[in-house]
Amino acid sequence: MTAAPEINVTKVETSRLKSMSLENLPFGRVFTDHMLEADYENGEWKNVEIKPYQPLLFEPSLAAFHYGQAIFEGIKAYRNEAGEAFIFRPYDNFKRFNLSAERMCMPVVPEEIFIEGMRQLIDLDKSWIPAKKDHSLYIRPFMIATDSMLGVRPSETYKFLIILSPTGPYFAAPMKISVEERYTRAAPGGVGFSKNAGNYGGSMMAAKQANKSGYDQVLWTDAFEHKWLQEVGMMNVFFLINGVAVTPSLEEGTILKGVTRDSVATLLQESGIKVEERRISIDELIEAYKAGQLQEVFGTGTAATIAYIKELKYKDHVMQFDLDKWKVAPAIRNLLNDIRDCRIADTHNWMFKI
Repeated sequence: MTAAPEINVTKVETSRLKSMSLENLPFGRVFTDHMLEADYENGEWKNVEIKPYQPLLFEPSLAAFHYGQAIFEGIKAYRNEAGEAFIFRPYDNFKRFNLSAERMCMPVVPEEIFIEGMRQLIDLDKSWIPAKKDHSLYIRPFMIATDSMLGVRPSETYKFLIILSPTGPYFAAPMKISVEERYTRAAPGGVGFSKNAGNYGGSMMAAKQANKSGYDQVLWTDAFEHKWLQEVGMMNVFFLINGVAVTPSLEEGTILKGVTRDSVATLLQESGIKVEERRISIDELIEAYKAGQLQEVFGTGTAATIAYIKELKYKDHVMQFDLDKWKVAPAIRNLLNDIRDCRIADTHNWMFKI
């Protein structure tokens, strides 16, 4: 990291934390006292500051509103029993953020703003990290195009921000998932591997239709045959088939390279479970289920960490799972939680101390 820029800090006079509780937190509804903001103009980043969380003022012609140049990341910070604050694998999110930026024709954010700015911001608001099991401080870095003009071209100005949100468990209950056959999340050559806002906006119709049918989310399939499995909702997915953990391949660029996905794959392998990253079809999954070899199905992501899937539906096939018999996903979730809460040694140096 190069020398950190001068980050101007303006603190709130009185923290809102004094008048509220961190119990029963809904995801993404409560925000801390401060935020980080920086501007990109004339080919350089400037005006880097931490200030009270507040609304932003933009013109109706803002480029991000019209042409979708908007990217973000999801990261989490935790507090151990000694009260120390740690961020989980922020450098991996930093690298992925800039991959998204390059794909969307946006400027990269330097490490001294992304990492050091995040560190200073969380250090200021670390009292907002809930000291409770399965709770954390959700970190949302994002960047938007800020040219105030119409015209389909990359913006020349941008704004980078980081906001923080204390949160409890994202998916409290195991999920029912419908395999998507009509709508498409991503195609080769597209932007499926990047964490841009359009990917999420485009996913909502399929999720809404699944909800109407009594399902929580969809398992996405490929754009051409609708049989090759990709992501579940906005999470990566793992299938435990005959003792082997299979997760869809990233090669086609249609799937987000999840930090939690990589962490889970590493811990699975260290636990003696073989991991295969490859193409997998819904037909293979159904055959494995019929043969009694499809043992567990779970999603992985920053918000949920590991989300259990208790039912999968494809056409007339309904695959149900007895979670009481699961061994692998619960063990890996507990192991990951122990690392993040600093109850066991962090042998991979995943935890970045504030």
